[in-house]
Amino acid sequence: MKLLRRRSHISLDDRLKALGAAADVAEGRIAREPVDHARAVVARAGARAGLSVDHTAVALAGATGSGKSSLFNVLAGGEVARVGVTRPTTSKAQGALWSPEGSGPLLDWLDVPTRHVVNSDDLAGLILLDLPDHDSIELSHRLEVDRLVAVVDQLVWVMDPQKYADAAIHERYLRPLARHADVTLVVLNQIDRLPPEAVRRCIDDLRRLLAEDGLRDVPILPVSTVTGEGVQELKDLLTELVTRRHAWSSRLEADTAGAADHLIAASGGLPKSDLRVPDHDALDEALAEAAGVPLVVRAVAKAHRHHAVAAMGWPVTRWLRRFRPDPLRRLHLQRPTTGRTSLPQASAVQTSQMDSAVRAVGLEAAEGVPEPWAAAIRRSAREHHDDLADALDRAVAGSALGMERRPLWWRAVNALQWLLFATLLAGLGWLLVLYVLGFLQLPSLYTPTAGEVPWPTTLLVGAAVAGVVVALLTRGLAWIGSRRKARKSARVLRQNISDVADRLVITPIEHEQTRYTTFVKRARTASS
Repeated sequence: MKLLRRRSHISLDDRLKALGAAADVAEGRIAREPVDHARAVVARAGARAGLSVDHTAVALAGATGSGKSSLFNVLAGGEVARVGVTRPTTSKAQGALWSPEGSGPLLDWLDVPTRHVVNSDDLAGLILLDLPDHDSIELSHRLEVDRLVAVVDQLVWVMDPQKYADAAIHERYLRPLARHADVTLVVLNQIDRLPPEAVRRCIDDLRRLLAEDGLRDVPILPVSTVTGEGVQELKDLLTELVTRRHAWSSRLEADTAGAADHLIAASGGLPKSDLRVPDHDALDEALAEAAGVPLVVRAVAKAHRHHAVAAMGWPVTRWLRRFRPDPLRRLHLQRPTTGRTSLPQASAVQTSQMDSAVRAVGLEAAEGVPEPWAAAIRRSAREHHDDLADALDRAVAGSALGMERRPLWWRAVNALQWLLFATLLAGLGWLLVLYVLGFLQLPSLYTPTAGEVPWPTTLLVGAAVAGVVVALLTRGLAWIGSRRKARKSARVLRQNISDVADRLVITPIEHEQTRYTTFVKRARTASS
């Protein structure tokens, strides 16, 4: 009979690092107990790795009357442990040492005060521990068993034909240690009390129970300390164990895998599908509405037309524009600023649509992720909810809407308008001179004509009509330009709003998703 040994291609150090990393990223996301347990396993592994690896600590554990103390004496070659019949007698674990040199720090770490040296070289490096009864009526006995079962290198469960099916040992110890098949051995003791056929039935039934516990391949060794049957085979297995000197690392690998399984279970299991990158087009649209982007875009168009008329309108009437407020100035958006705008607050409907869009992005990002990590991802979407309104307003205030620079052709049209206005004044002045000369009955000046119309009248009327026509044409061009300016400003505003969505909603979600994928990767490494 050979002890199980399944070596992983992942080193113990890498497993422990992965377990520690998984516990760190799971902090605050899952229940505290599995995180603390994982960290305790990492700490315990570090402590055990620093102690003697030339010694193997093997614990004999069992129920009252299972005969483990008798088996301990047989293996130690003398009456080392006191044997009881009807009640537990071992109150504190005691150890038998083969080649005890260098084992002191390990025994101190195990907190085993009672130590017996065995003068034999056949099991060199073995530290055999006789534990209290796990079903003792004394709480301190059960706590001692729990403590040592969690730290020894190899577990030998000693059972008897009467109590091997006791639910206490299966539910309290064997089932939780399903990952520890490589460091577990089951001894069916006291087989001298049964006929051979009954022994085979007991072993078959025990194997079935162990399979239900997740320990399908654990060796089962029938033993009798009275007849000596199976004792030598047990010694051979222990010899193989201490010769290999790998039980301590196998135990730590099993502890690491078990702690990783515990983390994964507390995390709701592994993801059902690949994580989704949330599509935030709808979020951008809702945030843009809440930030007043449509209002700003309309104001940009109106402001462009306002400036165009003020710059290219007919000089006779353009001064009236001074009495009409600049739409962007009213909103404090005439130029990029780090301050606040005068935009009205989002309405209840806009706020509700924004909140719904944020929730929808969180739900989409958490799709396929088990709880409680899904809840963490959903929470991350609203992590900066209280900052959204202010950030959106500042994004609008800091947007370069392109209103500072005015087209060069505006200057040319403006010069043309003033030229036409000057022509109108020249025609008007000429006519006034002719009127004064006629009124004073002075000799009239020569007045050329354009056809039958005098040039002064032609200049006056022609300049006025041309000025109005140019003004009307520029209004049409300004309307076309305002639409183009509005589209450009809308792109700038929506890009800035999208940046806010990325920074305050999408990035926290992606960080949480990255944290979860890191957890899954590390937990899988530790559990493999």
